[in-house]
Formats: sequence, C-alpha cells, structure tokens
Amino acid sequence: MRVMKFGGTSVGSVESINNVKNIIQSKEGKKLLVLSAMSGVTNELVSISEAMKIGDEKEIDAVIQRLKERHESAINELIQDEELRNSALTFINDILAQLKQTSGNAYSEKIYSEIVTYGETMLTYIFSKYLESLNIQNQWLDAKEFMYVSNLENPDTKKVGDHFSKVIDSKPESDIYITQGFVRIDKNNEISTLKRGGSDYSATILGASINAEEVQIWTDIDGLHNNDPRYVENTHRISELSFEEAAELAYFGAKILHPQTISPVIDKNIPIFLKNTFTPDSQGTRISPEAKEKGLKAISAKDGITAIKIKSNRMLMAHGFLRKIFDVFDNYETAIDMITTSEIAISLTIDDDRNLEEILKELDSYGEITVEKNHSIICIVGESVIEDKQTYRLFELLNDIPVRMISYGGSNNNISLLVDTQNKIPTLRKLNDKLFIQNKKAQVV
Repeated sequence: MRVMKFGGTSVGSVESINNVKNIIQSKEGKKLLVLSAMSGVTNELVSISEAMKIGDEKEIDAVIQRLKERHESAINELIQDEELRNSALTFINDILAQLKQTSGNAYSEKIYSEIVTYGETMLTYIFSKYLESLNIQNQWLDAKEFMYVSNLENPDTKKVGDHFSKVIDSKPESDIYITQGFVRIDKNNEISTLKRGGSDYSATILGASINAEEVQIWTDIDGLHNNDPRYVENTHRISELSFEEAAELAYFGAKILHPQTISPVIDKNIPIFLKNTFTPDSQGTRISPEAKEKGLKAISAKDGITAIKIKSNRMLMAHGFLRKIFDVFDNYETAIDMITTSEIAISLTIDDDRNLEEILKELDSYGEITVEKNHSIICIVGESVIEDKQTYRLFELLNDIPVRMISYGGSNNNISLLVDTQNKIPTLRKLNDKLFIQNKKAQVV
C-alpha cells in the first residue's frame, strides 16, 4: 500500500478535487489517502476559537455560515447522485451543528483542538462520497480511531498500526482508504493535533505504521528547490535527497515539508516523494536512504529565532557550567538550535520563546545575559557539505552581511548561519549567487 497525502491547496476547489481524483486513478494498487482541509478552512476555524475568547457569537455564526456555503457548494458541484449528495449535505450540517454547540463552551486548548480538526473531517467525507458517486469504491476512515500519538517527537508507530489494522479489518476490503491528516489522539485520549502543517507528519506516521511501499506528498510546488523561490530567482528543483539532507532542510525552514516529516520513515527506509498536484507528470523530489551525490544541495531559512548570550567569568577553566545552562532549557522543554562557546561566554538560539521570561530569570544567576529577537537561521545543506570545495565561498558573505553566529562542523551535512531577519532575503540571494550561480558559471568555463 502507498500513502498519498494531499494538502489544502490540492483540495481547495472543485477543479482541484477533480484533479486529485485523476491522480489517484492513475496509480495502481492499494492507496491510503491522507487529506487536509480545504485551503483557508483551518484559518476560519481558528478565527472561531479566537471569537470564543471574547464571546463574539455574531462572528462565530458568520464563519459557520461561510463554511456551510463553501462545503455545500462543493458538494452540489461534485456529486450528481441525489442520494449520495444528500448524505454528504446531511453529514456537513451535522458537523457544523457540532461546531456551533462546541463553540458555545468556554475556550480551552482541548476545545481549540476539537474545533480546528473539523475541516479535515468535512473534506474527507465529501471526497469519499464524490468518488462513490463515480463508482470508485473506497472506505472513509475516522483518524481518531487509530491516530494514537501521545508523543509528538517520538510517535509509537506500532500502536498506530495495530489500531489501523483493527479499523480496516472491520470494514469491507478496498483499494482506496481515505482519512484525515493533522488530527491525533493525545496521551489523555483526547482530540489533539500534530500542529499546523501536520498532515505531512500524519502521512509518514501512517506510512511507517503500515510499512507502506512509499509515501507521496502532493502540494502546489514541483518538489523541493535549492533555495526559497519566494525570495530568490533562478532556483531549481532537487531531484534526489537523502533522509538526513531532507530532515535538515525541513527543520530549518523548507516550507514544503513539516519539520518532523522525515523521522517516522527513516528506520524503515520508506521513500518519500514530493509531487505537484497541478503538474503531476513533473518528476518532483525523491527522498530516500542514500545520498546520490555529495556536496552542496540546498539552502533554507528558519525565522522567529531568539539568540541568548550568557557571559560569565565563572566559565573560565570550569567544568559543569554548560550542563547547568542546558538543564535550565531542559526544565522548560525548550530545544536549542545553535550554540557557540568561548572561554567566558556561550551563545545559543531557540525558536520557542513561550517560556523565555522564566528561562531568563533562572539564567540571570549565571552571568550577564543578552537577548536578541527577530533573527533567522540560514541552513546550507548537502551530503558532506563541509568537504565541498566551493563551501569556502559562503564566508565571503561576511564582507556584506553581519552574521551573528556560525555553526560549522557539528554536522558534515549542515552549516548554519544566524542573521537578523531583516537580512534574511539578502543573505539567501547572495548565497544563491555565490554557491550556485557563480559556481555553475565557473564549471562551464
């Protein structure tokens, strides 16, 4: 069985949904479809949760009405069979009635998670009935019956697989199964999420759980590019990446992949394909265990970075100082991305500043603290990139842009730079020119 995930833009309109149907029909064998909500729907549901906080019932009703009109319009266009159309319309109205009832409660994180997962539920049911109306046999699955993910960082794929097997064993056999991305059941057996963009993660968790032959992630981009095409001209698609290369790029900002997408399938060597729903014949990007070639592959950027510097003479010739610093961050479950040290100072970065105030209070006793927000990590990735003969050129960047930190040598596959976010785009462009464009010209000569 192959897992095929389609994102919000892939199912954002009637035309797109029909396109997804064509892609599915072109693939032989058993398929598990993991679908997002229609594009923009999750944002609408988030706005309901925000309106709940201030008791704005008028806004809640307006959003629910918009959701009703959008989904009913899709049903009426897609499903010609009257019985199946009425079944889909009834289901959507029941879901929206539940949404209205839920929104009448006091706001809580539990209620928030329940609300924002309604979009996937509605879309998957509509898509299932649409296929059925075309005599394409399929089975709709409720992800809440098997997506038991108590630990976001280390999902128990065997547990998910065991529950998944029980669910499909209770249903008629099918070549197509359809379920929701994004949603999970947490350690308290309550509805939760895999966080925004988590449908990719759903797909690879399920892929590992059922030992899929491959996982396909369909978006609106022709695979992963060597730089961010939103900011940089003359980028190109990368045809092959190793798991390690892709994981580095995803964690450090590549928008096409959820940061944790790669981890579930690494140990099982299940390849991932990144494909474009709107140009399905395009090759896309294949992510697999082996690196096809060494050297520089791509650059990505991660925003929202906070840099913290701790300066203390107590570090001089002392042991155990770094452990104490790391213990502070560990106590607040805050991951550190980059770190550099000198004899009397340590600089590090975090991307989660929810507990920053408490962390700084504890760090204050260790020395002089400096905090700088609104920074970005620029990540240069490739198999054995530190051995690439052109890598030295990235340091020419220091002539033009102030670089706050450099992480070199911690990984053979990654070199990271910390810059002020206002310098992110110039940095991406200059690196693209120095590492890709000029290097290509030199090779031609």
